[in-house]
Amino acid sequence: MPRFPFTVPHEVPLFLAPMAGVSEPPFRLLCRGFGADVVVSEFLSSEGLRRGIKNVHDGAYFTAAERPIGIQVYGADPDAMAEAAALVTAHYAPDFLDINFGCPVKKVVKRNGGSGCLKDLDLVTRIIRAVRGATHLPVTVKIRSGWDETMRTPVDIALRCQEAGAQMLTLHPRTRTQMYGGTARWEEIAAVVAALEIPVVGNGDVKIAPDALRMREATGCAGVMIARGSFGNPWIFAQARALLEGGPLPPAPDAAERFAVALRHARLQLEVQGDDRRTALEFRKHLGWYTKGLRGATELRRELHTIESMAEIERIFEDYLTAQPVPA
Repeated sequence: MPRFPFTVPHEVPLFLAPMAGVSEPPFRLLCRGFGADVVVSEFLSSEGLRRGIKNVHDGAYFTAAERPIGIQVYGADPDAMAEAAALVTAHYAPDFLDINFGCPVKKVVKRNGGSGCLKDLDLVTRIIRAVRGATHLPVTVKIRSGWDETMRTPVDIALRCQEAGAQMLTLHPRTRTQMYGGTARWEEIAAVVAALEIPVVGNGDVKIAPDALRMREATGCAGVMIARGSFGNPWIFAQARALLEGGPLPPAPDAAERFAVALRHARLQLEVQGDDRRTALEFRKHLGWYTKGLRGATELRRELHTIESMAEIERIFEDYLTAQPVPA
């Protein structure tokens, strides 16, 4: 098994994926507490970093309790990416720098960032080499299988990344044009694992904990990255770890336990952002995820999605449990 370029606590580490609006410090801390071995920041614009834009630099903030952590940067200009890498290295000192070649969002790819870079593998090579030359930190990459079906060459892309100096590679085996539709082709992860000498992390369609074990067994990947499967479900990491170590699947938390986790998340959010209306509005999405599948969830979410302050959450949860004392 190839060795990771940074210290990981388990033979097959579990990663929290970089996700805009989700992979913020409070959620990263929560997932670390449930057993995520490695976390990655939201993706940050290299141009925003080099120009000193505050909200972009705010995205690079993390605490020591989150380590090991990677800061993910995107952009299509090798010089800007190198400058951003040097800034992140000097001012934030994460455990590794991750280059985003996978984001399919229009506002990113319209400037050839994220998965847009996959249309030009020479550009991919230049970016990786520029970033490697600007930092002493390990440099990793996250890719998709290609831009579209006519350019679906995950092994070729991965080999180019390795040859350019990438020290770990994460593959989400969908094309950019697929976005999040269809099925992730795990066989492509297996093919990349077989072709590369660096660690390969699998990503895509890990929706429940048993999927993490299935991906590992089906692909031989060195690590498993969990994205949307963690939404309102940070205990997926504890469940997946138990399965990877040969144990039984731990039971899912009941409503009261879910609410306790959601409140812990809310308190962490308050510490970072402060108790104002904006914090409450941004947290509504998490409340929707935490209540998914509960008895009476539609009405509960309707009420939670009207909150104007974080203080309202606990009262709504208490009212729900009082009305429905039987665990949901």
